[in-house]
Amino acid sequence: MNQPESTAANIPAPHVPKRSGISLVWIVPIVVAAVGGWLIFKTLAEKGPLITIAFKTAAGIEAGKTKIRYKDMDIGLVDSVRFSDDFSHVLISAQMANETELFLRRETRFWVVKPRLGLRGVSGLSTLISGAFIEIEPGGGAEQRHFEGLEAPPVVKAEESGRRVTMVSAELGSIGSGAPMYYRGSLAGEVLGHELGSDGKSVLVYGFIKAPFDKLVRGNTRFWNVSGVDVEVSSEGISVRTESIQSVLLGGIAFETPESIQPVDTDLDEVVFTLHSDKDSVEENVFTQRLRFVLFFDGSVRGLNIDAPVEFKGIKVGKVVDVRLEFDSRDTTFRIPVMIEIEPERVIPRGGTGEDSSPLKLLSTLVDRGLRARLQTGSLLTGQLFVELDMHPDTPIRLVNAEIPYPQLPTIPASLAEITNSVKRFLVKLDGVDLKEISNELLATLKGTNQLVNSQELTMAIVDAQAAVGSLRSILSSVEQRAEPISENIVQASAAGHEALAKVQTTLDLLNNVLRSDSPLQYRAIQMTDELTETLRSIRIFVDLLERNPESVIFGKPVPGAKK
Repeated sequence: MNQPESTAANIPAPHVPKRSGISLVWIVPIVVAAVGGWLIFKTLAEKGPLITIAFKTAAGIEAGKTKIRYKDMDIGLVDSVRFSDDFSHVLISAQMANETELFLRRETRFWVVKPRLGLRGVSGLSTLISGAFIEIEPGGGAEQRHFEGLEAPPVVKAEESGRRVTMVSAELGSIGSGAPMYYRGSLAGEVLGHELGSDGKSVLVYGFIKAPFDKLVRGNTRFWNVSGVDVEVSSEGISVRTESIQSVLLGGIAFETPESIQPVDTDLDEVVFTLHSDKDSVEENVFTQRLRFVLFFDGSVRGLNIDAPVEFKGIKVGKVVDVRLEFDSRDTTFRIPVMIEIEPERVIPRGGTGEDSSPLKLLSTLVDRGLRARLQTGSLLTGQLFVELDMHPDTPIRLVNAEIPYPQLPTIPASLAEITNSVKRFLVKLDGVDLKEISNELLATLKGTNQLVNSQELTMAIVDAQAAVGSLRSILSSVEQRAEPISENIVQASAAGHEALAKVQTTLDLLNNVLRSDSPLQYRAIQMTDELTETLRSIRIFVDLLERNPESVIFGKPVPGAKK
C-alpha cells in the first residue's frame, strides 16, 4: 500500500506553458470589425450634406424616388417628405452627394421640374417618362442648409450673361413674371418679377437684359409699357398700337437709348429707371419747361377733354390741363376758363438770345401781332375738340378781367360758332322781310299779265294781222302774173312771214293757257311761295337747335329726357 503512494508522489507535475498575445480566434471578428468600420467611414465620407427644402406643395415628389439634378446629373435624393409645424408648407429632406457643399449657398435656387403648359409654351415633357425631379441652380453667398423652393422655374438662369435692371412705375398693368422686353422690336430680355414699393404707391419691376442688348442700357435709357393693345380715341382720331402677340398675352416692356452729346452714366448698379405707361408719356417727359396760360370761352366746350392737344399751325405745342365752369354772381353770367400748358422747347428758336427772346416775351409779342386761340373739331367721328393757336391780326384782343395767377391768351369764336352766328343774322334780316306782301304782288302781276293776254283788243289785233296777211297774199298773186321773178321772191317772203305769224300765234296761245287763273303755273307759284316760307321757318328752327346743341350735327337730334 505504501509503495503506490510513494510512486505517485515521485511522478512529476505536468507543465502547461502559457501563450502570450492574441488568440487566432479573434482575428476573424477583428477583421470583420475593421472592414465594417472602414465601410462605415467610407460611406459617411462619401455621403454629402443633408438639406431641407420648403415647397408649398409636394406635387410630383416622392421620398426615395425623386432625385435632385444639376445639368442632367444626379447629385441628391429625397429622403423624406413631411409637413411643417404650422402645416403651411411641405418640408423635403434630401441627401446630397459628396462634394456638393459648393452648391449649397444662400442664393442657390431649387424648383420642381414637371410638365407645364402656359402662355410661354410647353416645358418638362421629358418628365412624363422619367418622372418629376428637383432642379438646382447654384448661387453665391454664405453656406446654407435650409432653402425656399421656387414654385416655377426661374425666368433667367444664373449662367446667362446680361444685366439686371430695376424699374419703378405708378401701376403694374398686365406685366408679369416672364413678360418679354423689346429693343426696337427685337426680344432683348424678360421680366424677373415685381413687388410693391416701400412707399406703398409705386411698383418695382425687375428685369433682365440679355447680351448683347445689355450694352445698350445706359443712364438715359427709357422704358415704357407695351402690354396689351393700346386703343386711343382723341381729337386726332382713333389709333391702335401693339408690340407683338406675345406682349398682348403676357404684357411687355420696350426700351430705347437716345443718342446724346452729353456724357451718360454707365454705372447702373444703383440706378432705378422710370417705367412709363406708354411711348407718348416718354415723349412728353422729354420737354421739361412748361408754361401755363388761361383761355376764356363763352360758348360750349363739349368735346374738349383734359390732355387734348394745343396746336399751332397743325403742330402740337402743348395740351389742356384743366377745364372749369365759373359763375359771376355780380352779373349772373358764366365763364369757362380753360388752362393750357405750352412747352416752348417744342419750338426751335432761331436768332436772338437773352431776355428779349424768352418764351413769355415771345408770346406777348405774338399776341400783339394777332396770336389768338379758338376751339376746333379734331375728328367728326368722335367729336373731340382741341385748342388751335394761330395768327388773326384783324381780330380784337379780348381779355377777361379776372384775378388769376396765370397770364391770359385772347380767344376768338370757333368756326362753327361763326357760321351759326352768320346764319342767325341772315335769318333775322330775312324775318324782317314781308314775304306775304311779296307773294300778293307777284300774284297781282300774274293776274295782270293774264288779263292782258286774254283781252279783246289783243284778239282783234291778231285778226287784223291775219286779214292784212290775206290782202298781202292777193297783192302778191297779182304781181306774180306780171313779174314772175319778183313774184317768186315775194311768195317766198310771204310764206316765211306766214310761218312766223303762225309761230307767234302758237306762242300766244301757249302763253294764254299758261297765264290763265286756273293754270298750273299760277298754282305752283303760289305753292312755291308757301314752301319758301316754310323752308325759312325750318332754317330758323335748325339754327336755334344748332346753337343749343352743336353736337347734333354729328350725333343727331337729342332724345327728350335722355341723359347727356
